[in-house]
Amino acid sequence: MPQHLPFPNDRIAVVSITRHGIALAGKVVAALPGATLFAPDKFRAEAAAAAPGAAACYAGKTGDQIPALFAAFDGIVAIVSLGAVVRLIAPHLKNKDADPGVVVLDEAARYAIPVLSGHLGGANALAGVLAETLGAQPVLTTASDARETLAVDLLGRELGWTFEATHDEIVRASAAVVNDEPVALVQEAGNRDWWPRHANGRSGPLPANIRLEIGRIEDIDPAAWGAVLWVSHRPLPAALAPQLAGKTVIYRPPQPPSAAQ
Repeated sequence: MPQHLPFPNDRIAVVSITRHGIALAGKVVAALPGATLFAPDKFRAEAAAAAPGAAACYAGKTGDQIPALFAAFDGIVAIVSLGAVVRLIAPHLKNKDADPGVVVLDEAARYAIPVLSGHLGGANALAGVLAETLGAQPVLTTASDARETLAVDLLGRELGWTFEATHDEIVRASAAVVNDEPVALVQEAGNRDWWPRHANGRSGPLPANIRLEIGRIEDIDPAAWGAVLWVSHRPLPAALAPQLAGKTVIYRPPQPPSAAQ
């Protein structure tokens, strides 16, 4: 079984509204250190037994809890029907940078379905953890994960890399990757062993449309590429900025200790 990356934080709410779902929720909480089980007050005894010391019960409607859950948690596992979850969260969605990762898990633990913020919110990674823990099938619908190609907004995340790009640049580079346009990945810095661990792990080779260049950004022809992914500690050379504008994502690996001093 492939080893999935851990969910990138421990602020996770597990929501269940049925007696059988609460029993499963206890297993989910046990697998995710720091997670909290949320259940209706009428199932207080069941919730306390399923997740000792990590259960919170609420009165009233489940939908009324969503604003507080969105504000306090980075990830939500909902053991609730997919349609119901969509209706519950729809009025509270903001944008992919702010919304938590949301995963729906059926009561039989057959499927773990990322519904919201699969990449930046970590829902795909969370579904991978649930799949390994419970033997569920992760249902990934993001194009980069379905095809096991590069996820532009996740490159180097597990290694502590950050990225600099506008929303439009991320969209353009991501489209270039999944539409098989030529993409240059110029790596001047950082750990080069990123592909096997990328986005829950990739088992195949780097896709043919992505060309890895170990060198300097000045060595490539910007016009030859649909997108450029640049891994470096340097500022973008001013002479190249106009040619790379709108189609470049810059990644910043952590500085080596000697350089950071």
